[in-house]
Amino acid sequence: MKDQQWTFLDRTGWPAGPWDSEPDKAQWTDAVTGLPCMIHRNAYGAWCGYVGVAPGHPAYANEYADIDAGVHGGLTFADRCDPTFDPATGGVCHLPEPGESDDVWWLGFNCGHAFDYQPGLEAHMGTLGCAFDLDILLFGELRIEYRDIEYVRAECAHLASQLHAQAS
Repeated sequence: MKDQQWTFLDRTGWPAGPWDSEPDKAQWTDAVTGLPCMIHRNAYGAWCGYVGVAPGHPAYANEYADIDAGVHGGLTFADRCDPTFDPATGGVCHLPEPGESDDVWWLGFNCGHAFDYQPGLEAHMGTLGCAFDLDILLFGELRIEYRDIEYVRAECAHLASQLHAQAS
């Protein structure tokens, strides 16, 4: 699978931050396991990470709750490619190379859990007429944190490693 990146989200109203220099979606092949990986930013700005397995893998076509894998927030997604996929607008799917199968079962996680900062949420809350005060979201020692592209790529590599071991 060819390494590719796309930017497509309207970030109007988002505060400045590290996300300004990040794409909204990327796909690549994990160098260690050979598994396809993909990350996709949701509408609120939180990254979601995915690793694909092919038919014959023990996790293929299984629900995410039935798969033993330790990633950020736990697995929250398991499905085939979204049939409405368009790289210009996102979606959970990849662009296979010529001759490469598109029959991939994607297993994913998201970084939109408690204490994960989502930069687009601030803009969304404003459209609802809600004030968003970041200082209120800091609870003593607990802080919200933006999970950047490097963090999510590392979590994808960790998930790929676990899924590769399950196939052995």
